Order: sequence, then C-alpha cells, then structure tokens
Amino acid sequence: MASSDPSKRHRPGPWPPIPEPDVVPSSSWAKKTGFKPKLSGETNASDSGQIVMPRGKDQGVVVTPKAVDQSVRQPDLESGRVRVPPTANGVAEIERTQVPVAGVVDKEQPVRRRKESDGGGVPRSGGPVSNGQVRAEPPVVHLGRNEEVIDVLPMIDDDGFVARHSHMKYELRDVPGFVPIGLYGLQHYLSMLGSLILIPLVIVPAMGGNHEDTSIVVSTVLFVSGMTTLLHTNFGSRLPLIQGPSFVYLAPVLAIINSPEFQGLSQNLHEQQLGIMQNFKHIMKELQGAVIISSALQALLGYSGFMSLFSRLINPVVVSPTIAAVGLSFYSYGFPQVGTCLEIGVAQILLVIIFSLYLRKVSVFGHRIFLIYAVPLGLVITWAGAFLLTEAGAYNYKGCDVNVPASNIISEHCRKHVSRMKHCRVDTSHAIHDSPWFRVPYPLQWGTPIFNFKIVFVMCVVSIIASVDSVGSYHASSLLVASRPPTRGVLSRGLGLEGISSVLAGLWGTGTGSTTLTENVHTIAVTKMGSRRAVELGACILILLSLVGKVGGIIASIPVVMVAALLCFMWAMLAALGLSNLRYSEAGSSRNIIIVGLSLFLSLSIPAYFQQYGSTPNADSSVPSYFQPYVVASHGPFRSKYGGLNYVMNTLFSLHMVIAFLIALILDNTVPGSPHERGVYVWSESETARREPAVAKDYELPFRVGKVFRWVKWVGF
Repeated sequence: MASSDPSKRHRPGPWPPIPEPDVVPSSSWAKKTGFKPKLSGETNASDSGQIVMPRGKDQGVVVTPKAVDQSVRQPDLESGRVRVPPTANGVAEIERTQVPVAGVVDKEQPVRRRKESDGGGVPRSGGPVSNGQVRAEPPVVHLGRNEEVIDVLPMIDDDGFVARHSHMKYELRDVPGFVPIGLYGLQHYLSMLGSLILIPLVIVPAMGGNHEDTSIVVSTVLFVSGMTTLLHTNFGSRLPLIQGPSFVYLAPVLAIINSPEFQGLSQNLHEQQLGIMQNFKHIMKELQGAVIISSALQALLGYSGFMSLFSRLINPVVVSPTIAAVGLSFYSYGFPQVGTCLEIGVAQILLVIIFSLYLRKVSVFGHRIFLIYAVPLGLVITWAGAFLLTEAGAYNYKGCDVNVPASNIISEHCRKHVSRMKHCRVDTSHAIHDSPWFRVPYPLQWGTPIFNFKIVFVMCVVSIIASVDSVGSYHASSLLVASRPPTRGVLSRGLGLEGISSVLAGLWGTGTGSTTLTENVHTIAVTKMGSRRAVELGACILILLSLVGKVGGIIASIPVVMVAALLCFMWAMLAALGLSNLRYSEAGSSRNIIIVGLSLFLSLSIPAYFQQYGSTPNADSSVPSYFQPYVVASHGPFRSKYGGLNYVMNTLFSLHMVIAFLIALILDNTVPGSPHERGVYVWSESETARREPAVAKDYELPFRVGKVFRWVKWVGF
C-alpha cells in the first residue's frame, strides 16, 4: 500500500503534459564521454528500461524499474557509484533528496529534462516564483562511475560532459599563484617518482653499466622528462600530462639488450677504457638509433593525420588488455629480485600497501599524504631501516668482504652469505661519491647512434603501442581536467609531438622513448591537481634537479631489492589502470569478457611458447635467470634463412603487449557489437570546439601558433 503522507504523494504536472523524450536519456558513461544518446547509453542491468515519471513543478524525472534517478541516490564515494535509498512499501522515493558533497552546502537538487541535441542543454531554470521571474536552479550533481575520484564525483552538465569541476582543486587553466603552483607541481612529480626513475635502474646494469653510468642516465631522464613535458603542455595535447620513459619500452629494450650478439660483446669487452664500459656504450648507441628512427615515424604518423584515422580502431576493449599486459609481463623480474633480501623487499611492499590502501583516507593539513606519496615514503622509510641494519652489523660476516667478486671467494662460509651481503647492504654503491656536483646532459653524450634495421623495426611496433597507451591517457585525463575531450586533431597533434619528444630522448640517450605516462590519470585523480601551469613549473624544477649530479647519484644508489619491490607495486598498478579503461564500455558484456580474457591469457601463453621454444635450462649462464625470458631471438620458432626476419619475428611475438594488442584489435573491430557495448571513445567535434570558447581555450596552441596552422585540420581544431 502506498504511503498516505501528503508530502510523499506525487503531484500532478502542468497541462498539457510535456511529451516523453524521443530517445533514452544517456547515463553516466555517455555523459562522461560525450557519446550521442541517439546511438546508445550504458546498458547495465540497472540502467535498462528507463521510463518517465511525472512529478510536481519539475517534469520529466527519469527513473528505472529497480532504482531511482541518479540525482536522488546517495553517493558511495568509496566505489565511485551511488547507493539507492531504501524504498517504502516497494515503491522507490522519487522526491528530491539532499546529496552530500564535500565542500558544497547541501541544497535541493531538482532533476531536469535534458535536451538531447548536439548543441547546448536546457537552461538551468526552475518553476516561477511570486514575482513572475524564473528561479535559477543549482546545478545537478550526477554521480557516475569515476573510480579515480576519491572525495567527490565530477558534475555532469546539460551537454552530457563533466562539469567544471567541483572535485578538482585546480582546473586546467587555473593559476592560483607561484608558491601553490610550485608546491603542487613538485607534489605531482614526487607522486610519480617511481615511473620516472625505475627504468634506468633496471636497464643500465643489464647493459653492463656501472654506478656512474646509472647516475648519468638518471639525470638525463629527468632532464628530458622536464623538457618534453614543457613541449607537450604547450604544443601537444595541452593536457597536464608528464612525459617520461614508459614501461611500454622496458620489455623490448630488455629483449634487445639480451640479444646473442650483445651477449657475445659483453663477454669479449670486460676491460674498461676511460672509465666507461664499452659494451654499455655500444648497446646504448644501438638503442639510440632505434628510438630516433621509430619516433620519427611516430611523429610522421601523428602530424600526417594518419593517427586520427587509426584511433577509430582504438577503443577501451583494445586499450585495456594492451596496457594490462605491459604490467603483467614482468612477473619473472619482480619478486625473484625481492627474494634476494626478503626482510627489506617484503617490508617495502607492505609499507607501500599500507600507505596507499589502509591509510589512504588519513589527511594531514588537508592533504592525503600517505596516498599521494606512498612510493617515496615507502622508499625512504625502508632505505633508512636498511641503513640502520647495515650500520648495526646485521650483514657483517667474519672474514668476508662484499667488494671481492663472488668468483674469487674461496671460503664456503663467505660463499653462503655473499648474496645477502651484496643485496641487503646499502653501502655497496659508490654512485653518490663518484657523481659530480654539476653536470649538464647534452645530445649524443654516448657517441654517434648506430642504426640497425632489425632493432629499428622492433621499436617501430613498440612506438605504435605506446601511442595506443597515450590515447587512453588523453581520454581519461581530459574527463578529469578539461571541459570536453579533445578533438581528433588535438589527439593527432599530441601523438605527433610525442614522436618528436622520443626523438629528443634518443638524441640525449635515455635508453627508451619518451611518452605519456599511464600513471598520470591516477595521479591527477588522487592529487586533484589539474593545473597545466603547475605541471610546467614542476617540469622546470625537474630540469634544475637534473643539473645537480648528486641527485642522480642518490637515485642510482637505491639498492636493487628496493627497486624490485617498488616495481612490483608499480607494475600491479599499471595492470589495474589498464583494466580500468573498461569502465567506458559495457564490462559485463559476454563479447567484451571473451575478448579481454582471450587477449590477456594468450598474451601470457604465446610469448611463453616463444621464450621456451628450443631453450635448455641454464644454457647461457651469463644471463641472469630473471632475464632468461628475453633471450629468445636465438632460439625462437622462426628459423628462416633470413636472420633479420627471424630476429624481428621471434622478438615481437615474445612481447606480451604485442600479442594482447593484436588479438584485441582484431577481435574488437571484427566481432559485431553496438557502440556503447564496445565503449567507443568519443572525441569532440571540430565544429563544436570552434563554437565553444571553453574548449578552444583548453586546447588551442599558444602564441597564436594555431592560426598559422588553422588549415592543417589534423593538428588542431
């Protein structure tokens, strides 16, 4: 029996009644992406079968059979969804309720009918007041599925896009002042410290470099990251995205480093000349040549407009397994390295987990320092604890010297403990002592690049996959900080500039290309800092720090076991961020479940076949066990009479991300599915961008450069 309370009773609407909408109103996914509702909306179980119910002075309330409209639900801020209020006698309440929003005074949030058109929405107005004027209504808070938002979910405006922006402290074009911008910019980079510095700490020792080489490469990475970030925020996508060495490049670089030809070089050149390992310099020059050529191709594809066409094939169902495979592919390196000193490595992982999960809601002076600085805090605390253990003599063994090579140790007692002395002690590195106070990274500092067509071809494929990663990052970050997603022209412009940035990384010699870091999306959502100027000032600070050689020396002296522990967390988060792209599609669809499941499983199984084919255990003792999966070029199943073709095919099909990308790309674009089921990325139209000043200010090029290139549609609006 329905409630008899007059305040709960539905009040009749005006006469004549307003006709029902022609199309189903778009739900959260469509609103966030700008998807046109004439095609579809989200179709989860609770979102289907929407009907229109009359109410009092505000007409056109959209409800569902099992739930009420989004605006009358209570937000579940933990999961990024909404909780449906309890019903009375089986009838859901559709009266206006208060939605608690942090930092905003609770007000009545009336639900209004949306005008389903490509233009603007219905004016924000309510019923007439006593003086005959129209009363302005406060904006409606629509609670969508934004996993990244911690405190408050973003508001959706009448056009179906994220409103500007109650959940962000600073928006894209905000300039709050020099001091706040500097602090937030530094905070932004510190929260992404692991993504910036960990790749050089892995690849340089693998190439045979010493601590001084590692210090120089780290300083070079910081310098190039700051320089390319400034270029990207001004002449690329103009989103506040940090550029740096992506984990997408790590697996192919390790495969190249462990090629048989370089292993032979490593065995023959053990003598040092002028203090620099010749095998390290040779491999670095090979990588430089490959990165330069492949990145030039990426820039050409971006600025020619080809990427704007290719991006039509790149959707969340393709991006998700591809990026997830990047994180999952390094399982052979992660914990095996942590196991070399369990008490330090496991403690590091536990600290990062505690800070990022159990203490994530703890706020100090309004900042969630444990969530934002989980990685640097865990590193500093673990490093301090390891230092105390080292100074206390926990890793001192009578008659044993950690500086003596393991092959020269005769005592069985010392052989037993040499691994713990090498991996647990924090005083074995001389990087801080050997690093200069001041050093400027310069182009071609390792010598003239070497161009090897086999390695170049592998890197060309990797640069395309790096572009796929960036497409997902552009779309997700734009929904957080900008008024609308960028146009396809801006997308092409950003990818083209990433190619130029990677060319610069190749010239300076970082060992990898420079691209948009996937972790940007998580960092923006956690810090709530979307200011472009803050990222630019942080990039300037990063360039200044790169000139101080001791900074690179400090980073290079991080023990290997701590690096591996941090990488376990970073790779796990990368895999999760990749899968989070599925929120833009219908994740419960059997079509998507099968595509993503096949892509992920085969991305692990097919490379395992290539890595194990024709190999014998411990056949090459010069390669550590955790790098054995990358020694595939010499024993893969491709064995034609063309050695270069064998190298390319065996290497590419041993890379997990390549397999995931190919399978997801083919299946998603050949298996029938509706646009909303596939989660097609929706970008702003050029006409809309020109018509709306907010979009133009967000993405137009500075210094009137855009007017010069106005005729080039694929690099602007």
